[in-house]
Amino acid sequence: MMEVSSGEVETEVKDDDAFSMQSWLDSDGAGIKSLRRGEVIEGTIMGIQRDGVIVDVGSKSEGIIPLNEMHSMGADPTSKIAVDDKILVYVMQPETDDGQVFLSVDRARGERGWRVLQTRFEEAEAFDAEVTGYNKGGLLVNVEGVSAFVPLSQVVGVRPETEGDGGLASAVGKQLRLKVIEINRRRNRVILSERAALQEWRSQQKDRLLEELKEGEIRKGRVSSVRSFGVFIDLGGADGLAHLSEVSWDRNKSPEEMYKIGDEVDVYVMKVDPETKKIALSLRRAQPEEWDLIVDKYQVGRVVPGMVTKLVTFGAFARIEGPVEGLIHVSELVDRRIAHPKEVVREGDLLPLKIVRIERDRHRLGLSLREARDEGTKLGFMFNDQGEIVAVPEDLSKEFEEREGLTVNTKETPPEAPASAAAPETEDAPATAPSATAAASTPTPPPAPRVQEPEPPSAMAQAFAAAGLGSSSEIEATKEAAVEAASADVSPSDTAESPAEEPAAATVADSSTNEPAEAASEGSEGSTEEQAAPADDEEDKS
Repeated sequence: MMEVSSGEVETEVKDDDAFSMQSWLDSDGAGIKSLRRGEVIEGTIMGIQRDGVIVDVGSKSEGIIPLNEMHSMGADPTSKIAVDDKILVYVMQPETDDGQVFLSVDRARGERGWRVLQTRFEEAEAFDAEVTGYNKGGLLVNVEGVSAFVPLSQVVGVRPETEGDGGLASAVGKQLRLKVIEINRRRNRVILSERAALQEWRSQQKDRLLEELKEGEIRKGRVSSVRSFGVFIDLGGADGLAHLSEVSWDRNKSPEEMYKIGDEVDVYVMKVDPETKKIALSLRRAQPEEWDLIVDKYQVGRVVPGMVTKLVTFGAFARIEGPVEGLIHVSELVDRRIAHPKEVVREGDLLPLKIVRIERDRHRLGLSLREARDEGTKLGFMFNDQGEIVAVPEDLSKEFEEREGLTVNTKETPPEAPASAAAPETEDAPATAPSATAAASTPTPPPAPRVQEPEPPSAMAQAFAAAGLGSSSEIEATKEAAVEAASADVSPSDTAESPAEEPAAATVADSSTNEPAEAASEGSEGSTEEQAAPADDEEDKS
């Protein structure tokens, strides 16, 4: 193909050269991007100027990012970027009259932030974010350019009524572990939760710890809570409980007296339950040296003084020395059967105790008061018939109080009972009379039959005989029958013989009723007359 220039100079252009030029133009035009408003694209920084940053976004024209669209990058954004760095931008205006493309980093980060938050919400992912401010309802957080809110109910460890270190203001500038619990882009609403993120993180840490922990090992932890029933220790994401019985060897101290929140401690792992996800710990077993050193001084079978520190239904705990305590089982208190240890001992009593068992692996002692009674008597202890301590040697009590710093219950020797409870001998009461107590406790045997002694004829019998109403023997027999009939209704004690000077008929008088002797005498006479009447008839017939 021939071409003629204006100067009539002929130039020859080959067809392959023309094809190459057209191909280059076509290929270059195909590489130019067509930008749309609201699109987020990635560009390359070509230059940094005073009024903005030049970015190559693959368009016909370079893009420019004004400085007022770079606030999300900090106070001095240009110091954080360099030429040839990749940067994510938002297309604010595809092309101006001057042929420029206006871009924004802040909007690009916000757009990207919404996408990131939506993904984290769907996947229930936890993340870290910085607190930028607060109000009376909670904390403000910026996540990838998106403003989010953490309600006060979802904040952990912050009290709104507290000013200073514990208030909401103290959280500004801190990194929090958060989780998206609600997102709505149309309403520009994002709700985050520190509590949910913390629970998830602790659950993950607890699962990890349950796999790593081994029973019998000693770990370091931090006291997270102190309660009356024990101490909770954070082992690094999961809490374990040291029960009250495993807090200290000294049972006289409460957990509140020994520990406070934040204390770093060594703990002994007693049990790990993967099913219930519970970890049983022991604070006292982490330092067993003191217990072992003290127990090394004692042997099974030795009798030692110990003070009762606690009563339970199955026995009593007694302190031997320092933090070393042992259990006196209820069957080892006395020989008789009791329902509760308080029937024999009480807290603060000093007792002689025999060591019957030492369990070093479980740090336990078995003690017995029943088997130490003989040896305790030799040491100066005094027991009553029920097996209770009634007197404690003063020297042992004083020595124990000085060594342990405790106060022992005082025991006084009870006054001795009189040798005999019988009443003193008097002329009216013979010494051989049984006491009232013995009479009440021992049933009275039936009285032996009384043998009537012959009595001299009474004056009345002699009168009847003189009148011819019967012989003296018959009259006396009739009188004796009447006396025996009257005695059947009177107690044996009331039938005691009267003094010799009183008439014989007076023996039937009841001394307990204090009736006059004359009444008894009249009754006896009447009975004698009635008994004598048949005798008169028989005499008439004869």
